[in-house]
Amino acid sequence: MTKVIIHGSKGRMGQMLIACAEHIEGLEVVGEVDEGDDLATAIVDCDAVIDFSFHEVTANAAALCAKHKKGLVIGTTGHTDEEKESVLEHKETIPIVWASNYSTGVNTLFWLTRKATEILGPDFDLEVVEMHHRHKVDAPSGTAATLGEILLEVRNQQKDSLRHGREGIVGARTDEEIGMHSLRGGDVVGDHTVIYAGAGERLELTHKAASRETFANGALRAAQWVTGKEPGLYSMQDVLGLE
Repeated sequence: MTKVIIHGSKGRMGQMLIACAEHIEGLEVVGEVDEGDDLATAIVDCDAVIDFSFHEVTANAAALCAKHKKGLVIGTTGHTDEEKESVLEHKETIPIVWASNYSTGVNTLFWLTRKATEILGPDFDLEVVEMHHRHKVDAPSGTAATLGEILLEVRNQQKDSLRHGREGIVGARTDEEIGMHSLRGGDVVGDHTVIYAGAGERLELTHKAASRETFANGALRAAQWVTGKEPGLYSMQDVLGLE
């Protein structure tokens, strides 16, 4: 039996994780921790912590996991570079699964994006468009940021090639730029599209999520997978065997 703590239990994803966990064999939620609760007390009884709290507190959760040798699954997004470094310093001590999206479909999109970018080469212009509900506080989404990282890596370009929106007389599009566009409205769970625009043709890779359940089930699967793993940094691609 894998025992997990939901960190950020009162949020949308936290509540979905708790609901989905009831239907997963071999997994038990032994702690629900949110603002005002003490993770340090609850962590003793678990095998892994699933963090869907806020980016400002992920590093503290990681430090507690490292102290107690517990696995960590991170689904929180919007971390600064400094916050990421504070978390990653524990990867030599505990196994950490860190993914911008835990959906099986989205991770397949990551894989397809890499392959399509390799196959199509530099003659196609690249744009990423994402849309989420009106309450989402960070932009671009973590998933869109990961898509951007994949495009940059395959094209061997630096982060300053990303262009977040356009306004005014911006001039003709350069060959190097990768457009990144964030839409917000309604109750959209999460839509992501990678556009490859070439001369006379256009390819679009799209994933649309209709329910947070797909993210929750993936994160719970990751918690079961990470338990007992060697220390290190892992992705959902590792969990799904896509690496």
